[in-house]
Amino acid sequence: MSEPRIVIVGFPSAQILDITGPLEVFSTASRFLPIPRYATQLVSTDGGPVLSTSGLEFATEPIDQVVAGIDTLVVSGGRDMDEATADTKLICNIQRLAGLSRRVTSVCSGAFLLAAAGLLDGRRATTHWAECADLERDYPTISVEPDAIYVQDGNVWTSAGVTAGIDLALALVADDHGRRAAATVAQRLVVYLRRSGGQGQFSAVLAAQTANDEPIRDLLTWIPENLTADLSIPAMAARTHLSDRQFSRLFKAEVGITPAEHVEAVRMEAACRLLETTRLGMGEIARACGYGAPETLNRAFRRRLNTTPGDHRHHFGPV
Repeated sequence: MSEPRIVIVGFPSAQILDITGPLEVFSTASRFLPIPRYATQLVSTDGGPVLSTSGLEFATEPIDQVVAGIDTLVVSGGRDMDEATADTKLICNIQRLAGLSRRVTSVCSGAFLLAAAGLLDGRRATTHWAECADLERDYPTISVEPDAIYVQDGNVWTSAGVTAGIDLALALVADDHGRRAAATVAQRLVVYLRRSGGQGQFSAVLAAQTANDEPIRDLLTWIPENLTADLSIPAMAARTHLSDRQFSRLFKAEVGITPAEHVEAVRMEAACRLLETTRLGMGEIARACGYGAPETLNRAFRRRLNTTPGDHRHHFGPV
């Protein structure tokens, strides 16, 4: 296929970034890589202008007029998913187009549309972290991975919320043309080639902004800058002028996870970032992130990411 055809499915109240994020990745790849350009097409149930959640309209063609020659089907998510999944014409056409596509993908809650079309039955998948439990409840045959940025199961790819569609599209470019090509696109867009860790880390990092208790909020801001400090519960409790028990209870209430779980998530994020963006040795990274020794860093990677620091750097390190 000289021009791989990307068909992006939208609907009323679709999330505009679910559409424009992947669209910009494929557009940038077409402009700056020596490859056959990606031909993109936006479709909806009836075609015409479609109003997104942000109030921005985007032009679409009728979905039932797409007949063949699809390389990648991209299904966006949005706000009114109950209405979208109840749109029989939309679901039937997604199912039909999936059979005509080399790859089938979804962004954010678009996974619910793939699920309604029966395309995720017996597969691993993900969606926005806030909706993973709903996906698992409504479609029990799906193996939902709530912490993944994106999941590939055969020729079906699903991604986490909103901007994770950019991560997904970069992975598709890498799948087509190699990691170096995807890295070029990421540099042009000024984004990471692949964010380290999973969705859970973003909840942990954002906790510093959302915690109501000021001492806890100050502590959450202080932790990433002091990963080599004593981050035991007694030491952190002392910083907040609380007893160990009071601190643990308040931290869990404010952040949603235990202090130890949060510290490990922040340390893991820092280690992933150093592996991806520097050529520091494993000992230096282990010490900088508070692990002390490479062996401890290695155990943490196996426990949390089911991989090793070396493998992580091999796949996501500097090009």
